Amino acid sequence: QVKLVESGGGLVQAGGSLSVSCAASRRDISLYVMGWFRQPPGKEREFVAAIWRGAGNADYADSVKGRFTISSDNILNTLSLQMNNLKPEDTAIYYCAGGYGMGGGASEQTYGYWGQGIQVTVAS
Repeated sequence: QVKLVESGGGLVQAGGSLSVSCAASRRDISLYVMGWFRQPPGKEREFVAAIWRGAGNADYADSVKGRFTISSDNILNTLSLQMNNLKPEDTAIYYCAGGYGMGGGASEQTYGYWGQGIQVTVAS
């Protein structure tokens, strides 16, 4: 079993930047794909970004392309999401997810491990 724990987040003004991170409880398990999802208030959870840690390929939702950057540290088994030019519609609970790569990065079914989520609020 692997636990994923998010950190960072908080409150930021529109146009500002924020970073969220995720740490896996074990370094001896390689999660081939890791991703970020978010759940805005009153809405369903949605895909944000994913990274395949072997090749380093990343995928992004159209709504965050050019503003968000996903990265991972394969030795420390951590995941980060740098968010720039934040908008009020980015306000959500952000979830870290990890999986063994069977499926697409945007599909929740790809991921077997999930963090508890962390709040990001963008004030207008």
